[in-house]
Amino acid sequence: MYGLWKPRVLGSWKVPATGPVILAVNHSHNIDGPMVIGVAPRASHFLVKKEAFVGPLGPFMRAVGQVEVDRSTADRTAVTRALDILKNGGVLGIFPEGSRGEGDFAALRAGLAYFAVRSGAPIVPVAVLGSSEKRGRLIKALPPLRSRVDVVFGDPFDAGDGSGRRTRKALDEATERIQKQLAAHLDSARRLTGH
Repeated sequence: MYGLWKPRVLGSWKVPATGPVILAVNHSHNIDGPMVIGVAPRASHFLVKKEAFVGPLGPFMRAVGQVEVDRSTADRTAVTRALDILKNGGVLGIFPEGSRGEGDFAALRAGLAYFAVRSGAPIVPVAVLGSSEKRGRLIKALPPLRSRVDVVFGDPFDAGDGSGRRTRKALDEATERIQKQLAAHLDSARRLTGH
């Protein structure tokens, strides 16, 4: 990432140095996940749609610990792997919007709340800004080479209400809390970086 673009990483010290952590990353461009993996202060395992595991990229992504997810079904294998990563004190990266879009955390899916409430792991919001503002001249699908991409890590927070409940209502309430925290972090990151 540092060879192709000019990442500016802010707040990486906010990621807890040990223990389970969930990185909740906005997603407006294909490079957002690889960018966070490349600049995060700890090794991270992202939930990635199975469609991305094609050609020579598939074995590489599996080898570096990314988790393949079949979004057409309740993928129990992916859920178990993700929970195991957290149980073992690892870092799990999630795009809580489910797919690439505006990257504004407006439409969260329940998966993030499920993993956070079930594992008890804190969530660190991550805003990737500047990756989708301009198109590259050589490769239109990528940001211009050597352009600045900001990665802003926020303060960790707990999604649950402290009761330990895992009911549908508890997950819905956690999703609301998470959405507010992520949106506030994104607003703050935009003001901080000027994006």
